[in-house]
Amino acid sequence: MRNLSVVSEFILLGIPHTEGLETMLLVLFLSFYIFTLMGNLLILLAIVSSTQLHMPMYFFLCKLSVFDIFFPSVSSPKMLCYLSGNSRAISYAGCATQLFFYHFLGCTECFLYTVMAYDRFVAICHPLHYTLIMSHRACIILAMGTSFFGCIQATFLTTLTFQLPYCGPNEVDYYFCDIPVMLKLACADTSALEMVGFISVGLMPLSCFLLILTSYSRIVFSILQIRSAEGRQHAFSTCSAHLTAILLFYMPVVLIYLRPTVSPWLDATVQILNNLVTPMLNPIIYSLRNKEVKSSLRKVLYQLGFLPEQL
Repeated sequence: MRNLSVVSEFILLGIPHTEGLETMLLVLFLSFYIFTLMGNLLILLAIVSSTQLHMPMYFFLCKLSVFDIFFPSVSSPKMLCYLSGNSRAISYAGCATQLFFYHFLGCTECFLYTVMAYDRFVAICHPLHYTLIMSHRACIILAMGTSFFGCIQATFLTTLTFQLPYCGPNEVDYYFCDIPVMLKLACADTSALEMVGFISVGLMPLSCFLLILTSYSRIVFSILQIRSAEGRQHAFSTCSAHLTAILLFYMPVVLIYLRPTVSPWLDATVQILNNLVTPMLNPIIYSLRNKEVKSSLRKVLYQLGFLPEQL
């Protein structure tokens, strides 16, 4: 990537209109971050330690938990650092790295949700062919494919942003380096790039969402054909957690990147939801409606000494 910039570092101004609230925000966001790490690590331990959960659905959930650990780690440590009174400066390379990994992990999760919807579609609509279609090899290919295409998308967006010259203001009116705020600092006309970025960022999640919608339309139709009320309830319960997680993931994306006007304070608030709250809630969402995960979690907590006895 060619560096045309004379700016060697940027200054992160943080969340707009929160002056004087640094201590309160530090405690709040640190709590979110710790619970996110702990919750997703517990889900990982529960899945890895239980042979009953060694199935495609939980394999993808395992990868989602890994990415839910790394995703908030892109922006949270630096934010917590300057909220505690340390420097707000971030190097040019650090800013580019932050933007790349934010979109790499975010795009990969977007693709992963699509793959998880396809997995549920095969399990419910083609149960007799499930093990054949969702073979070990197919799961590995799908998992690697989500990361591969996420990397391509992130590389394109990062190159698009940092091929611009940054030669003047270096104060980022945000709490981490993201495309909309970086384009405002560029010493060049960014209208064409804003349009390209808008199409790129908008087209990918929209395409994934349409694929998810297609999968779940077929799933709902198949569930309604099940004669047993118990069978319908079980099928709905296995899908409801995934649908809830999808809504929590896509709503912030739409609000941040697909609005015609930019509002730094609203964007920051929604971004906090996307970066910290959603990854923290995912372990809860996927364990509450799943008896197998809850049972495995109880065993893990008992072995770690957090439960006095196995329930």
